[in-house]
Amino acid sequence: MESKEQQLMELLGLMARSLTHLTASVTSMSFELLRSEDEVTKAAGRRMIDRMATISTGLDEHWRLIGELTGVHVAHEQIETIEEVQLKTPFGLPLS
Repeated sequence: MESKEQQLMELLGLMARSLTHLTASVTSMSFELLRSEDEVTKAAGRRMIDRMATISTGLDEHWRLIGELTGVHVAHEQIETIEEVQLKTPFGLPLS
């Protein structure tokens, strides 16, 4: 396979991985919104979860096509996950 084709396939994989991580992050935040006591916020969280499920289905198709192009099929569970980072203030000062 030519170098440019290899690079394009690698780029497609990296973009799909980034979109998968972004979708997971937004979905996680949406579940946090469901914990709110505000009904409008809860409704927004439910709508966003539905939207993310639709996007995730499309990403599954991306991964299938990338697998066909590369010959390496990656299951959703095999995609490396990102680690959550919490903001800490200097010297232990409160954020507020």
